[in-house]
Amino acid sequence: MEITEIRIKLMDDPSDRLQAFCSITFDGCFVIRDLKIIQGTKGSFVAMPSRKLTDRCPRCGSKNHLRARFCNDCGARLQEERAVKSDDGRAKLYADIAHPINSDCRDGIQRQVLDAYAAEVEKSQLPGYVCTYDDYGEESYAALGDEQEVTLELPRIMPLSDGHRRRDHVASSPAPHLRHVNGNGDGVRVAVLQRDDETFGDGII
Repeated sequence: MEITEIRIKLMDDPSDRLQAFCSITFDGCFVIRDLKIIQGTKGSFVAMPSRKLTDRCPRCGSKNHLRARFCNDCGARLQEERAVKSDDGRAKLYADIAHPINSDCRDGIQRQVLDAYAAEVEKSQLPGYVCTYDDYGEESYAALGDEQEVTLELPRIMPLSDGHRRRDHVASSPAPHLRHVNGNGDGVRVAVLQRDDETFGDGII
């Protein structure tokens, strides 16, 4: 089996331990994505694609990551030290999805990937550089849904004698300093106040 293509996606922050993502193609017909190039204490190394390990909540049976302090479903408090620890005492929180099963294969993949990474770093310094790594649009921003205008109705504060105020249940029309509010597509509405005239703030206790 031969590696026929390697694509590298460099990270923006040079001080970050995660230096790049990588995809490798075997024999022009099989691709493995999301390998990571990480800066270690002894130099860069290649980490295989992995997933977070989970366990089940004893109350509701839902799955949670091993570092979750509370169940994502029922909210039950979970013990924090639940992960199995390796011989060096580190908690095992991830499991490889795809990985070599012998050291020769691992060393060969790592050598070729690190060579491709070094070449990509040099290419990135050239004008007009374009990354060839396909991230399926995961770095793009989602479009907001159709905005709907709503008018908020606020309680009306009525002045009384002796400096007291009375709060009516609902004003029949919005306050003069409140304009229409647009939904942002996430079910959250944000009121925007604008100062249109000198009556701004009238009636505030």
